[in-house]
Amino acid sequence: MVSFSRTSAVILAAGLALSSPALGEDTPSRSTVLATVNGTEITLGHLLAARATLPEQFQSMPPEALFEPLIEQLIEQTALMQEAEGTLSPREQIELENEQRAFIANAALTRAAEAAITDDNVSEAYTAFATEFDGREPTPEFNASHIIVETEEEAQALREMLDEGADFAELAREHSLDGAAAGGGSLGWFGPGAMIPEFEEAVVELEIGEYMGPLETQFGWHIVLLNDTRMSSAPPLEDVREAIEQNLQREAAQAEVTRAKESASIERSFEDFDPSVLMRTELLDD
Repeated sequence: MVSFSRTSAVILAAGLALSSPALGEDTPSRSTVLATVNGTEITLGHLLAARATLPEQFQSMPPEALFEPLIEQLIEQTALMQEAEGTLSPREQIELENEQRAFIANAALTRAAEAAITDDNVSEAYTAFATEFDGREPTPEFNASHIIVETEEEAQALREMLDEGADFAELAREHSLDGAAAGGGSLGWFGPGAMIPEFEEAVVELEIGEYMGPLETQFGWHIVLLNDTRMSSAPPLEDVREAIEQNLQREAAQAEVTRAKESASIERSFEDFDPSVLMRTELLDD
Protein backbone atom coordinates (compact mmCIF):
# COMPACT_ATOMS: atom_id res chain seq x y z
CA MET A 1 0.00 0.00 0.00
CA VAL A 2 1.35 3.44 -0.93
CA SER A 3 1.69 5.68 2.10
CA PHE A 4 2.44 9.39 2.29
CA SER A 5 3.53 9.33 5.91
CA ARG A 6 6.34 11.43 7.32
CA THR A 7 8.77 8.73 6.30
CA SER A 8 7.44 8.59 2.77
CA ALA A 9 9.54 6.71 0.26
CA VAL A 10 9.63 9.90 -1.77
CA ILE A 11 11.50 11.62 1.05
CA LEU A 12 13.68 8.64 1.77
CA ALA A 13 14.82 8.77 -1.83
CA ALA A 14 15.85 12.40 -1.50
CA GLY A 15 19.44 11.67 -0.62
CA LEU A 16 20.58 12.74 -4.08
CA ALA A 17 21.92 16.26 -4.27
CA LEU A 18 19.30 18.15 -6.28
CA SER A 19 19.48 21.70 -7.51
CA SER A 20 16.86 23.98 -6.00
CA PRO A 21 14.83 25.54 -8.84
CA ALA A 22 14.34 29.26 -8.84
CA LEU A 23 10.99 30.42 -7.56
CA GLY A 24 10.65 32.97 -10.32
CA GLU A 25 10.38 35.99 -8.05
CA ASP A 26 12.70 37.96 -5.82
CA THR A 27 10.55 37.99 -2.68
CA PRO A 28 8.61 34.71 -2.39
CA SER A 29 5.68 34.47 0.01
CA ARG A 30 3.56 31.62 1.32
CA SER A 31 1.22 32.25 -1.64
CA THR A 32 3.95 31.74 -4.25
CA VAL A 33 2.75 28.97 -6.58
CA LEU A 34 5.24 26.14 -7.13
CA ALA A 35 2.99 23.77 -9.12
CA THR A 36 -0.61 23.19 -10.15
CA VAL A 37 -2.51 19.91 -10.46
CA ASN A 38 -5.68 20.16 -12.53
CA GLY A 39 -5.85 23.81 -11.54
CA THR A 40 -5.24 23.20 -7.82
CA GLU A 41 -2.30 25.31 -6.63
CA ILE A 42 0.57 23.97 -4.54
CA THR A 43 2.21 26.94 -2.86
CA LEU A 44 5.39 27.67 -0.98
CA GLY A 45 3.23 27.72 2.16
CA HIS A 46 2.19 24.11 1.51
CA LEU A 47 5.84 23.16 1.04
CA LEU A 48 7.00 24.86 4.24
CA ALA A 49 4.19 23.28 6.25
CA ALA A 50 5.02 19.84 4.82
CA ARG A 51 8.68 20.19 5.73
CA ALA A 52 7.75 21.21 9.29
CA THR A 53 5.98 17.85 9.81
CA LEU A 54 8.96 15.76 8.74
CA PRO A 55 10.88 13.72 11.34
CA GLU A 56 13.94 15.50 12.71
CA GLN A 57 16.42 13.45 10.70
CA PHE A 58 14.81 14.66 7.47
CA GLN A 59 14.43 18.26 8.60
CA SER A 60 18.19 18.38 9.12
CA MET A 61 18.82 17.48 5.47
CA PRO A 62 20.05 20.32 3.22
CA PRO A 63 17.28 22.21 1.38
CA GLU A 64 18.60 21.20 -2.04
CA ALA A 65 18.06 17.54 -1.12
CA LEU A 66 14.47 18.09 0.04
CA PHE A 67 13.07 20.81 -2.20
CA GLU A 68 12.10 18.97 -5.36
CA PRO A 69 11.22 15.57 -3.78
CA LEU A 70 8.91 17.30 -1.30
CA ILE A 71 7.16 19.22 -4.07
CA GLU A 72 6.76 15.97 -6.02
CA GLN A 73 5.23 14.34 -2.96
CA LEU A 74 2.68 17.17 -2.70
CA ILE A 75 1.91 16.82 -6.43
CA GLU A 76 1.35 13.08 -6.06
CA GLN A 77 -0.83 13.55 -2.98
CA THR A 78 -2.91 16.18 -4.77
CA ALA A 79 -3.43 14.02 -7.85
CA LEU A 80 -4.47 11.04 -5.73
CA MET A 81 -6.75 13.20 -3.56
CA GLN A 82 -8.52 14.59 -6.62
CA GLU A 83 -9.14 11.13 -8.03
CA ALA A 84 -10.30 9.76 -4.68
CA GLU A 85 -12.64 12.60 -3.73
CA GLY A 86 -16.14 11.29 -3.21
CA THR A 87 -14.97 7.70 -2.87
CA LEU A 88 -14.17 7.58 0.85
CA SER A 89 -15.80 4.75 2.78
CA PRO A 90 -18.02 5.65 5.75
CA ARG A 91 -15.17 4.71 8.12
CA GLU A 92 -12.68 6.88 6.20
CA GLN A 93 -15.06 9.84 6.08
CA ILE A 94 -15.66 9.64 9.83
CA GLU A 95 -11.93 9.40 10.50
CA LEU A 96 -11.35 12.45 8.31
CA GLU A 97 -14.00 14.41 10.21
CA ASN A 98 -12.41 13.45 13.54
CA GLU A 99 -8.96 14.50 12.32
CA GLN A 100 -10.29 17.83 11.07
CA ARG A 101 -12.15 18.40 14.35
CA ALA A 102 -9.04 17.66 16.42
CA PHE A 103 -6.74 19.76 14.22
CA ILE A 104 -8.93 22.87 14.35
CA ALA A 105 -9.61 22.50 18.09
CA ASN A 106 -5.89 22.07 18.83
CA ALA A 107 -5.08 25.12 16.71
CA ALA A 108 -7.57 27.19 18.73
CA LEU A 109 -6.12 25.97 22.03
CA THR A 110 -2.56 26.64 20.84
CA ARG A 111 -3.45 30.22 19.88
CA ALA A 112 -5.09 30.82 23.26
CA ALA A 113 -2.13 29.33 25.13
CA GLU A 114 0.44 31.34 23.19
CA ALA A 115 -1.50 34.58 23.65
CA ALA A 116 -1.42 34.05 27.43
CA ILE A 117 2.36 34.38 27.61
CA THR A 118 2.98 38.11 27.91
CA ASP A 119 5.40 39.97 30.17
CA ASP A 120 2.48 41.49 32.07
CA ASN A 121 0.77 38.13 32.60
CA VAL A 122 3.98 36.44 33.76
CA SER A 123 4.80 39.33 36.10
CA GLU A 124 1.29 39.34 37.59
CA ALA A 125 1.33 35.56 38.08
CA TYR A 126 4.76 35.68 39.72
CA THR A 127 3.67 38.46 42.07
CA ALA A 128 0.68 36.37 43.17
CA PHE A 129 2.91 33.31 43.60
CA ALA A 130 5.53 35.21 45.62
CA THR A 131 2.88 36.84 47.81
CA GLU A 132 1.35 33.46 48.62
CA PHE A 133 4.76 31.85 49.14
CA ASP A 134 6.01 34.55 51.48
CA GLY A 135 2.73 34.47 53.38
CA ARG A 136 3.44 30.95 54.57
CA GLU A 137 5.31 30.21 57.78
CA PRO A 138 9.04 30.35 56.92
CA THR A 139 10.93 27.09 57.17
CA PRO A 140 14.67 26.48 57.41
CA GLU A 141 16.60 25.49 54.29
CA PHE A 142 20.05 23.97 54.17
CA ASN A 143 22.94 24.02 51.73
CA ALA A 144 25.12 20.97 52.26
CA SER A 145 27.76 18.82 50.61
CA HIS A 146 28.68 15.22 51.17
CA ILE A 147 31.13 12.51 50.30
CA ILE A 148 29.67 9.03 49.97
CA VAL A 149 31.72 5.81 49.92
CA GLU A 150 31.00 2.11 50.31
CA THR A 151 32.61 1.32 53.68
CA GLU A 152 32.95 2.88 57.10
CA GLU A 153 36.72 2.45 56.86
CA GLU A 154 36.89 4.57 53.73
CA ALA A 155 34.70 7.25 55.31
CA GLN A 156 36.82 7.29 58.47
CA ALA A 157 39.99 7.70 56.43
CA LEU A 158 38.48 10.65 54.60
CA ARG A 159 37.35 12.16 57.90
CA GLU A 160 40.92 11.99 59.16
CA MET A 161 42.18 13.68 56.00
CA LEU A 162 39.68 16.49 56.57
CA ASP A 163 40.80 16.82 60.18
CA GLU A 164 44.32 17.29 58.86
CA GLY A 165 43.23 20.14 56.59
CA ALA A 166 42.30 18.46 53.28
CA ASP A 167 39.85 20.30 51.02
CA PHE A 168 36.34 18.83 51.20
CA ALA A 169 35.44 19.52 47.57
CA GLU A 170 38.66 17.98 46.28
CA LEU A 171 38.12 14.84 48.33
CA ALA A 172 34.54 14.62 47.07
CA ARG A 173 35.63 14.92 43.45
CA GLU A 174 38.27 12.23 43.96
CA HIS A 175 36.44 9.73 46.16
CA SER A 176 32.67 10.27 46.26
CA LEU A 177 30.55 7.71 44.40
CA ASP A 178 27.46 9.70 43.40
CA GLY A 179 26.68 12.31 40.77
CA ALA A 180 27.35 15.19 43.16
CA ALA A 181 31.05 14.34 43.12
CA ALA A 182 31.69 16.40 40.00
CA GLY A 183 30.45 19.49 41.85
CA GLY A 184 32.62 18.90 44.87
CA GLY A 185 29.86 16.98 46.63
CA SER A 186 27.45 19.94 46.63
CA LEU A 187 23.78 19.02 47.12
CA GLY A 188 22.56 22.61 46.77
CA TRP A 189 19.66 23.99 48.80
CA PHE A 190 16.96 21.74 50.25
CA GLY A 191 14.25 21.98 52.85
CA PRO A 192 12.83 19.68 55.53
CA GLY A 193 11.77 16.30 54.18
CA ALA A 194 13.87 16.47 51.05
CA MET A 195 16.57 14.15 52.40
CA ILE A 196 16.40 10.80 54.16
CA PRO A 197 15.91 11.19 57.95
CA GLU A 198 19.46 10.23 59.01
CA PHE A 199 20.97 12.76 56.63
CA GLU A 200 18.57 15.55 57.60
CA GLU A 201 19.15 14.95 61.33
CA ALA A 202 22.89 15.28 60.79
CA VAL A 203 22.53 18.54 58.86
CA VAL A 204 20.25 20.04 61.53
CA GLU A 205 22.83 19.31 64.24
CA LEU A 206 25.72 20.95 62.39
CA GLU A 207 26.90 24.55 62.54
CA ILE A 208 27.82 26.31 59.31
CA GLY A 209 31.25 25.11 58.19
CA GLU A 210 31.19 21.96 60.33
CA TYR A 211 31.24 18.41 59.02
CA MET A 212 30.10 15.08 60.48
CA GLY A 213 30.78 11.43 59.81
CA PRO A 214 31.15 8.64 59.14
CA LEU A 215 27.34 8.52 58.86
CA GLU A 216 25.61 5.38 57.57
CA THR A 217 22.45 5.48 55.43
CA GLN A 218 20.85 2.98 53.09
CA PHE A 219 23.04 4.39 50.30
CA GLY A 220 26.42 4.03 51.94
CA TRP A 221 28.74 5.90 54.32
CA HIS A 222 28.77 9.70 54.29
CA ILE A 223 30.82 12.63 55.42
CA VAL A 224 28.42 15.59 55.61
CA LEU A 225 29.37 19.28 55.45
CA LEU A 226 26.92 22.13 56.18
CA ASN A 227 27.72 25.07 53.91
CA ASP A 228 24.95 27.50 54.84
CA THR A 229 21.41 27.92 56.14
CA ARG A 230 18.56 30.30 55.40
CA MET A 231 14.84 30.72 55.92
CA SER A 232 12.64 29.88 52.96
CA SER A 233 11.57 32.66 50.61
CA ALA A 234 10.03 32.84 47.16
CA PRO A 235 12.51 31.76 44.48
CA PRO A 236 13.44 34.35 41.83
CA LEU A 237 11.27 34.67 38.75
CA GLU A 238 13.74 33.02 36.39
CA ASP A 239 13.78 29.89 38.56
CA VAL A 240 10.02 29.44 38.26
CA ARG A 241 9.30 31.16 34.92
CA GLU A 242 8.82 27.88 33.03
CA ALA A 243 6.33 26.56 35.60
CA ILE A 244 4.46 29.88 35.64
CA GLU A 245 4.22 29.96 31.84
CA GLN A 246 2.99 26.37 31.71
CA ASN A 247 0.32 27.18 34.30
CA LEU A 248 -0.76 30.28 32.37
CA GLN A 249 -1.07 28.21 29.20
CA ARG A 250 -3.10 25.50 30.95
CA GLU A 251 -5.44 28.10 32.43
CA ALA A 252 -5.84 29.88 29.08
CA ALA A 253 -6.55 26.62 27.25
CA GLN A 254 -9.13 25.58 29.84
CA ALA A 255 -10.74 29.03 29.71
CA GLU A 256 -10.99 28.72 25.92
CA VAL A 257 -12.68 25.32 26.23
CA THR A 258 -15.12 26.70 28.81
CA ARG A 259 -15.87 29.78 26.70
CA ALA A 260 -16.51 27.71 23.58
CA LYS A 261 -18.85 25.31 25.40
CA GLU A 262 -20.77 28.10 27.10
CA SER A 263 -21.31 29.92 23.81
CA ALA A 264 -22.44 26.75 22.00
CA SER A 265 -25.91 25.21 21.88
CA ILE A 266 -25.27 21.67 23.11
CA GLU A 267 -27.80 18.83 23.26
CA ARG A 268 -26.71 15.55 24.87
CA SER A 269 -28.66 12.49 23.81
CA PHE A 270 -26.48 9.61 24.97
CA GLU A 271 -27.83 9.07 28.48
CA ASP A 272 -29.66 5.84 27.54
CA PHE A 273 -26.77 4.31 25.60
CA ASP A 274 -25.06 1.19 26.94
CA PRO A 275 -21.31 2.06 27.17
CA SER A 276 -20.49 -1.36 25.70
CA VAL A 277 -21.52 0.05 22.31
CA LEU A 278 -18.02 1.56 22.26
CA MET A 279 -16.70 -1.91 21.36
CA ARG A 280 -18.85 -2.27 18.23
CA THR A 281 -16.33 -1.05 15.70
CA GLU A 282 -18.07 -3.10 13.01
CA LEU A 283 -20.66 -0.31 12.85
CA LEU A 284 -18.08 1.81 11.01
CA ASP A 285 -18.13 -0.67 8.15
CA ASP A 286 -21.89 -1.22 7.81
